[in-house]
Amino acid sequence: MVDSTHTIHVDVVSAEESIFSGEARFVALPGEAGELGIFPRHTPLITRIKPGSVRIEMADGSEEFVFVAGGILEVQPNAVTVLSDTAIRGKDLDEEKANSARASAEEALRNAKGDIDIAKAQSELAVLAAQIQALRKYRQKK
Repeated sequence: MVDSTHTIHVDVVSAEESIFSGEARFVALPGEAGELGIFPRHTPLITRIKPGSVRIEMADGSEEFVFVAGGILEVQPNAVTVLSDTAIRGKDLDEEKANSARASAEEALRNAKGDIDIAKAQSELAVLAAQIQALRKYRQKK
């Protein structure tokens, strides 16, 4: 049995599926105002998160990585919930695919006709750059 005073329940959910659910000793993720670190019994909090890596330190000391393309974080003293339109397990990140998508987004930015097209392409580029950075972090930890 896991000692609940030293762990916090973590759920990472995308629009399609639950990506991660389990007990952790610590969670780190990219908040809007900077990196957030969440330990058990953290003060309740709701905030937006930026695209990047969610690092989950498991109860057994191992680590899980999940890339999120931004979203919402809810923290309660005994639970952390990350909601994101797109969330990808670190082991499932594909650098070739991400680089190809980034090249397509860069091309879309060059061909953008109006402010909305430019903003959309810039947003896609920011998410893809964060995904590639998350993949590189994940590979360094392996």
